Amino acid sequence: MVLNNIEKLIEKYNNAETTQKEEAQLKAYFLSDDVAPHLKHYKPMFQYFSQAQQEQFTKDVPLKTKKNTKLYQWVSVAAVTVLMLGFLIPNLNNDQKTLADYSEEEQKMYLETKQALAMLSSNFNEGASSLNALELASENFNEGLERASFVTELSETTNKLLKN
Repeated sequence: MVLNNIEKLIEKYNNAETTQKEEAQLKAYFLSDDVAPHLKHYKPMFQYFSQAQQEQFTKDVPLKTKKNTKLYQWVSVAAVTVLMLGFLIPNLNNDQKTLADYSEEEQKMYLETKQALAMLSSNFNEGASSLNALELASENFNEGLERASFVTELSETTNKLLKN
């Protein structure tokens, strides 16, 4: 009866279906001296498991401490400070200048630049409207191609009818 039970447990063990309690029964059986002859090949495996369970690592593991951690902390604090100053300094000078605050030469350059950009903008808008005309022509051309395909289809059908 015990042998039948052990064989069932080995089958469950090989299918990875045993519980820890059942595995403990198997270990106890195979660590004993009276193991059935047809099951002796399992004995070294369970002996190894029991020995490996008792092994311990006894060497000391050296831990390296970082000596430069304070340096890294101060560098990170300095970086945050520089970023904060970079955000705050431009906002401190909030007084807005008007065109009258600049010299006559700077005002003249500003007005000329403004006029040149306005001219560039109007020319660009004219070019964009020309592109709209091209797009309309392209649509008409595509529509004409579709209609021409109907003529080709009619021609092919007529040729088929006349050949028969």
